Amino acid sequence: MRAPERPRAFVSPQRERLAEAARHLIDAVLTVEDATEEQLGTAADMTEAAARHLGRVPRADEPNRGVRTRDERDHTDYLPRSPLVGEVSPLAPPIEWQLIDGRIVGHGIYHAAYEGPPGYVHGGWVALTFDEILGMANIASGHPGMTGTLKVRYLRPTPLHARVDLEGWTERVEGRRVVAKGRMTVDGELTAEAEGLFVTIDPARAAEYFGRATGEAAASGVPGTEL
Repeated sequence: MRAPERPRAFVSPQRERLAEAARHLIDAVLTVEDATEEQLGTAADMTEAAARHLGRVPRADEPNRGVRTRDERDHTDYLPRSPLVGEVSPLAPPIEWQLIDGRIVGHGIYHAAYEGPPGYVHGGWVALTFDEILGMANIASGHPGMTGTLKVRYLRPTPLHARVDLEGWTERVEGRRVVAKGRMTVDGELTAEAEGLFVTIDPARAAEYFGRATGEAAASGVPGTEL
């Protein structure tokens, strides 16, 4: 009897290359101002052809648009698709990160796709950044949970096209309540800081929401809680 085939790894060098190419395309759509209608039309045709090549129908009313078939077994399945740190997500800058002394430490550059006020990062992306980094810090500390509240202090605008440094850590744990904090700096200056309250949910509720308790929703002791 043949052993069942294992699913092909989702993250691969060519998928990472494709994601980076898509990021450059997004930048071009937003910043190239002297393109002719003919050039734009040709680029749209090529982009639609690329989607068809990958088996997707490039229609806005497609009912199965963006539907995935793969199960997320643990955080290593989710993080590559993360809109912040996902190396195969065209939405992600992406932010590079590592775990140092129990803290998530990261850095990256936000380009045109993340603009809010002219020349600066949109405040919503700043909040998303903290939500993700703080959640990852909680996973790393062994206290994963779902976001209850997130308070962001915007101290000064965060510039586009400049290196942004990030840090997130679990501050304290009070039963099912997990408090995490983080900060964002550019050239050593604090541009924003955040505090989040996360709630650990029990396995039954996790199963109700997700089928199998994984990702940031997984409670301690449930399989799939390691980074």
